[in-house]
Formats: sequence, structure tokens, C-alpha cells
Amino acid sequence: MQNLPNVLSLSRLLATVLVFVFVVINQPWAFLLAVLIFVLASATDYLDGYLARRFKAVSNVGIFLDLTADKIFVSAILIAMVQIDLVPGWIVFIIVAREFLVSGLRSIAAARGKVIPAGPLGKQKTFITMTAMGGLMLAKSLGAHQLSLFPPMLVFNSQTLQLSEILLLLSDILIILATIWTVLSGIEYMLGARLLFQDMSGAAGSKQ
Repeated sequence: MQNLPNVLSLSRLLATVLVFVFVVINQPWAFLLAVLIFVLASATDYLDGYLARRFKAVSNVGIFLDLTADKIFVSAILIAMVQIDLVPGWIVFIIVAREFLVSGLRSIAAARGKVIPAGPLGKQKTFITMTAMGGLMLAKSLGAHQLSLFPPMLVFNSQTLQLSEILLLLSDILIILATIWTVLSGIEYMLGARLLFQDMSGAAGSKQ
């Protein structure tokens, strides 16, 4: 049981490959498989953390695997969605760039024995992003393709006012909200790290 949290994190990396492939196939049946694996993999994100705390198996390796698996999981699937023109590249650029920024700040903080806590906006960003991604894949599995923001197709008629099409449009709106929350959470993280920058500038000044 001690190694189970790490096994779950590794399984999320395997799931990333499968979801990536199914999204790139870009067929309703493939999207259905992708969304099923996506949901199961997302559940392991909660489960591995719970088990690590439950069995007191929290380790530096486990933390690294968990954080790395999360970032690769989201980034890779979004990149696959760019490949099939389901999500525009600029949105993925913002989301991935924010992850690099946060990872860099965490590395600097860790080197100084400090921790920058995740704020509420970061947690909200993760929830909105995952919901949007799952909604996009589910909508495509149902054959949606007529009502979206990417590219803009907002013709409302008897053919587009269907559950799958409405789900696709709502998911597009959510991915935009996720992008806004990504920027806000990045600013939140920078503000949380301001004391770290002050310490760094102070240390640099004392050496001059």
C-alpha cells in the first residue's frame, strides 16, 4: 500500500498517452474512450493524495510524480486538442506558460527551504480547466461540431439546439474562463512569492 500512490501517479502518465492518441484520432468513438479514461485518470489525482496521507506515504518522489503527472496530463491533452483545431493555440500557450512559471517559482522556493502555498484561484483554475476538457471530449463523442467558439459558429436553429452542440459551446466558454483564471492564479502565485523575491534581492544586496 505504501507504493500505491506512486503507482496511481504513474498510471496517470500512461492514461495521458492513451487520451492523447484517442483525441488525435478525432472520431466520436475515440472521444468516448478518451473521456472515460480521462475521468478515471482524474479520479486518481484525488485518490493518490488521499492514500499518501492515509498511509503516511508522503515522499519527495511521490510529490514529484504527482505534480509532474498532473502537468503532463493537462498539457498533453490540450496540445492534442490544438492538433485537431478543437482549442486555439494561444489558450494552450497561456495555460502551459503559467505551469512553467509556477514550477520555476516552486523550485526557487524549495531551494530556500520555503513553500509557496497554492491559492484558491489556482484550485478553481484546475477545476474549470478539467471540466472544460472533459466537456469538450464528451461533446465530440456525441458528434457535436456545429455550435462552437473555435471557430466561431453561432447559428442557432433546430439542428444546433441539441444537447451535444450546447455542451460543446458551454465547454468552449469554460475553456475561456479557465484561461482567465489561469492568468489570475498566476498573478496570485506571483504575489505569494513576493517575499521570496524580496529575500533574494536582500541577499544580493548584502553581498555587494
